[in-house]
Amino acid sequence: APGDWKLRPRQKPDGSSEEISKTLSNKIWGMRDRHGRLSQHQRGRDARVASASQNVGPACCVYVADHHGSKVKGPQDDPATFAIAQNLRAEIASVAAVRTTLSLGQSTVDVAIDGATAVSDLLTEMKAKAVQGSQSGLDATTQDSLQQDFTALRSQIVTVVGTADFNNKNLIESGATNLNILSSVEGSVIVVSAQSIDTTTLVIHTAALTDATQAGTAVTAISQAIVTVSSALSSLGAAAKRVEITQDFTSKLVDILKEGVRNLVDADLAEETALLEALQIKEQLGVQALSIANSAPQAILNLFLATNARQ
Repeated sequence: APGDWKLRPRQKPDGSSEEISKTLSNKIWGMRDRHGRLSQHQRGRDARVASASQNVGPACCVYVADHHGSKVKGPQDDPATFAIAQNLRAEIASVAAVRTTLSLGQSTVDVAIDGATAVSDLLTEMKAKAVQGSQSGLDATTQDSLQQDFTALRSQIVTVVGTADFNNKNLIESGATNLNILSSVEGSVIVVSAQSIDTTTLVIHTAALTDATQAGTAVTAISQAIVTVSSALSSLGAAAKRVEITQDFTSKLVDILKEGVRNLVDADLAEETALLEALQIKEQLGVQALSIANSAPQAILNLFLATNARQ
């Protein structure tokens, strides 16, 4: 119908859409000839109203559609800022990769520490058995029972050392090699020294409690083994702490870099919301202005009708 118009869907700040429609007029009478057709003046006025209706509202709709939380979405928006943001994104990816290697290294060291702790506990039990076996005058049955317990504990150490690996890396087995953990994008590494604490390295693989003399020798060997394992635990613990500190710093660095990218490319939501509200108010005022302008012909017609009625 002449004068009818409808705005395109407008996206609200919460992401939903609403249909804004407004009928400007279905009854524009104006000055008509005897055939009921609009005069040339009125037809020109309708054309101006229709043209104005196309300029109210859609501008707001276009603005909202072009802004999805980012003020710099590509190099065409701000070449310098976009280039800086891209460099920061590359840095974030690199630092995140370092953080991943640190996590793997931390897990490898933690497994080695758990294994060494278990070995230390087993050595403590073995020493207790050796001390009991070193007592003279024990009968053969008791001595044999202590020997069996002693051998079982030593076998458990072999099992613990052999299974204390993570990501195919074992830091406490025989012949273990150092672990190099990447700690920075520039290529620096944290070196975790291997700590071989297998029964052969600890020189307890031949210890026995068959009699008091051999049990006394076993006590000496196990005491030295406990000192060696304690030193290994200290070294592994220091390395684990260093990896943990570096990992925490790397995580914070990633967060800082991400915040920097957001500050560069993300729009100020408070400012954008205020601008959107201003545009919506402008749109509403335009709709009201068109409605008022469109009601003028009807008012004139009513005036003529009232005048004719009095005559």
